[in-house]
Amino acid sequence: MRAAHQDDPTPRPQLVRSQWADLSGEWRFGYDQPDWTRTITVPFPPESAASGIGDTGFHDVLWYERDIPWATIVAAGYDPGPRPRLVVRFGAVDYRCSVWFNGAKLGDHEGGHTPFGFDVQDHVKPDQDQVIRVRAEDRAADVGQPRGKQDWRRDAHVIWYDRTSGIWQPVWLEATPAVAVESLHWTADLPAATVRAEIGLNRPPSPGTACEIELWHDDLSLGSVRVPVTAQRAVATITLPGQENGQAYEELLWSPERPTLIDATVRVGGDEVASYLGLRSTAVGGGRFLLNDRPYYLRSVLSQGFWPSSHLAAPTAGALEDEVRLILGLGFNAARVHQKVEDPRFLYWADRLGLMVWGEAPAAYEFSATAVARTTREWLEVLDRDRSHPSIVTWVPHNESWGIQHVAHDPRQAAFVRGLYELTHAVDGTRPVIANDGWEHVGSDILSVHDYDDDPAVLRSRYGPGARERLGEGIGPAGRRMRVRDPIDADAPLMLTEFGGIKFAPEGAGSWGYTAAASAEDFAERLAALYTALRASPELAGTCYTQLTDTMQEANGLVTADRQPKLDASLIRSIVSIDGR
Repeated sequence: MRAAHQDDPTPRPQLVRSQWADLSGEWRFGYDQPDWTRTITVPFPPESAASGIGDTGFHDVLWYERDIPWATIVAAGYDPGPRPRLVVRFGAVDYRCSVWFNGAKLGDHEGGHTPFGFDVQDHVKPDQDQVIRVRAEDRAADVGQPRGKQDWRRDAHVIWYDRTSGIWQPVWLEATPAVAVESLHWTADLPAATVRAEIGLNRPPSPGTACEIELWHDDLSLGSVRVPVTAQRAVATITLPGQENGQAYEELLWSPERPTLIDATVRVGGDEVASYLGLRSTAVGGGRFLLNDRPYYLRSVLSQGFWPSSHLAAPTAGALEDEVRLILGLGFNAARVHQKVEDPRFLYWADRLGLMVWGEAPAAYEFSATAVARTTREWLEVLDRDRSHPSIVTWVPHNESWGIQHVAHDPRQAAFVRGLYELTHAVDGTRPVIANDGWEHVGSDILSVHDYDDDPAVLRSRYGPGARERLGEGIGPAGRRMRVRDPIDADAPLMLTEFGGIKFAPEGAGSWGYTAAASAEDFAERLAALYTALRASPELAGTCYTQLTDTMQEANGLVTADRQPKLDASLIRSIVSIDGR
């Protein structure tokens, strides 16, 4: 298996088994009680047209059920001899859920954006159809649950969108040996030219069990290692070839220009999985973002990851590849996935095609002990799921003080922001972290600013010489102080992580934007003027344009909601990426 070369990536593209069975498709469905009066197409949320339901009203409880033919169990690889363990996995269910299999309750999960799974082998009925049932709960009025851009009102308003409730990422079955690889994390050390692997198992193995890892690129072996497994964990380090001259491994580095991926095979006992990794580093220093220890200017776009027909769920698996190709084709080298934990298959294509990604947490909209616990727990699950993707170059636990509205004055809120910033570094010390994107930073590795001023002369002046020092210690463009409590490190780069937001609705669709263009020519002129002004800044280390697509009432996308560029794509690309900035 070559995990780095998947044309149709699996739901877990960095932990691939040769056999698995997709449970997408038609399920029985009902609101409030399991009356099964309707059917729904999984994994599309019931608020979306793609689900076959299309009901955007308030429904706190959703029920799902489907039969699983015995042939599907076999297709998942189930065999009572070599593969007696059978797992049902969910990519994401918003917000909390309970799962039953053949009438036996398997367990519960809370957190609307992160994966989970349950062993079902003790409840399998041989040579029969099986029945799986799911109860999902997503209360629109509960603003203490991390929800991102999902509206708590009946109708979408301003910058918030229709909800995405219930099952909205793939559901699948896979069979494994009794002892199996459950988690896998990769960390690259460029100066040492080494790769560290952390392998987690579902249960302790028998004494003497070993873990074998092999890395290769194309047909070239890059090394292998065999290490003992203790308890449910194994840690291994592989030294890559070429250290004798310190240069050979440079050819293996991952970057947008050369997104090299390294294939991996991991074996523990009778279990074998395929994976991949990227050899690269991200850091900040001297006021610049550093990729592979070299200054790198980020040309980013804000991506909501929302589709008219399917909401936060992609309408097809291929749409995720198309989205990455669209962003790159418009001249961007990075995407800030906004208030959403994106499908791992999107990250796979970002890894493979060379798109840098900012990983951001969906916000809650109140500050309480419950909201703190929910946000922290789910963010830890996000880090666990995604920290091996080379495309992710920055973490963003908070945005614009959402859910921490009084962080400038409430020591508890400031402590939460600082704590989540430090916790992120504790789990993953390899990436910069923005504590609170846009303003009111409480510790941050990047001084990020949100600025929707549409006057190019103002932007040219504001981000001219001395901008980093002025903004770091003052009031930002949105009228909010730029930092709270702790000073931002002098080496932190200055980035404009939201700007633009120009509304252009050539067909009259959409009603909201920060400013408006009257024609295609006017739109192009405004866009070019903003980029020209910002490109002149000697201080900015990167920018992020708002936004990629029109989204519901917002008409400030570079492309329409159905992904059609509003200007010729080559013109957008020439405006965005001239001179590599």
